[in-house]
Amino acid sequence: MVKIKGLKGIRPRRDLVEKIASRPYDVLNSEEARIEAAGNPYSFLHVVKSEIDLPEEIDHYDEKVYLKAAENLQNMIKKGWLIQDNQECIYIYRQIMDGHEQYGLVVDASVDDYLSGKIKIHELTREIKEKDRINHVKYTNANTGPVFLTYHADQTIDQLVTKVVQRQPEYDFTADDGIRHTVWIISDSEVIQSIIAQFDRIPFSYVADGHHRSKSAAMVGEMRRKANPNHTGNEEYNWFLAVLFPHDQLKIIDYNRLVKDLNGLSKQEFLEKLSEKFSVTPVCCSGSAKPKYANSFGMYLDHQWYILDTRKGIFNSDDPVGSLDVSILTNNILQPILGIGDLRKDERIDFVGGIRGLGELEKRVDSGEMAVAFALYPVSIQQLMTIADAGQIMPPKTTWFEPKLRSGLVVHSLD
Repeated sequence: MVKIKGLKGIRPRRDLVEKIASRPYDVLNSEEARIEAAGNPYSFLHVVKSEIDLPEEIDHYDEKVYLKAAENLQNMIKKGWLIQDNQECIYIYRQIMDGHEQYGLVVDASVDDYLSGKIKIHELTREIKEKDRINHVKYTNANTGPVFLTYHADQTIDQLVTKVVQRQPEYDFTADDGIRHTVWIISDSEVIQSIIAQFDRIPFSYVADGHHRSKSAAMVGEMRRKANPNHTGNEEYNWFLAVLFPHDQLKIIDYNRLVKDLNGLSKQEFLEKLSEKFSVTPVCCSGSAKPKYANSFGMYLDHQWYILDTRKGIFNSDDPVGSLDVSILTNNILQPILGIGDLRKDERIDFVGGIRGLGELEKRVDSGEMAVAFALYPVSIQQLMTIADAGQIMPPKTTWFEPKLRSGLVVHSLD
């Protein structure tokens, strides 16, 4: 059963929330973060992307980066920009994007649930990113960004949430990107216990977004258990910050690929190899190239968009992982033709969330940075859960969820 509890959240002063809440660390690079945080000392990017306060040439995994994150977090608390609740609460977090609403519960999730597989994963993690998040948690002594979890929707939980959100929220603002963020605080112990008890009837939760954050939190929990001779199991390091959303409210969008070169092939040679397994059709523009169904791909090459439709027999439709579009692309183009080995480590490939649009793919290919781009049709939440239930793993960078959770709205201290 899914174990959760409330937390004494560290959160923004109400009049500063819009200035503090930031996009998560992994959706923008350091240059973008510097620009976004410019002139705003309150931005939580100073914590989750603390390299922006250090010389530009610094290695992003340098110890100074983590020390700066810890310093910035403590300064925000000392200055009273962030305050800590004096009792354990659960928080309701609503997001509205383009008319789509989703309601999540901000809670402490169990390290034991992650270690035992009750929190199911669908992607592998990269070691360098694991170490980065481990260090960030260790130095800040906090979970500064929540893990995005989902669960099979439950009517009783929905009803509890609906009742709470009739009240006045603690925060309600619209960010620069047009996404509205609203937070309610649940401090009533009876309501909290009802929510905890109902989740105790739910067998599993699933990592939707935040595989590195969840694994690093669990690993830090294990480290602290081993280092604490008086470990009881009740310590805060046995829990990590998460937001739980019902599966029927979630929206997955495309997660696209770019490759730096054609692996020594000319454009014509590359197109000929593609045509062996795909029908290759030139189209006028990105609007026509965006895939409208599974097993169809958009491709941008040398200022031209194409639609690639799979030929019969190139994948097994009964294989839940092998029949994913990301697998079809990898097994028939990226590996055999373009020579991409390990997608988690190969530096010739990059991944771009569909929220940036196909124009981002055009820009990076036209600039000469990349040689070819592929636009994919998004997977469904049901595919994600089916694969996780089967104990299987999706290829890396398969799912992109929108809207993203803002960092800094609630922070979980490990003390």
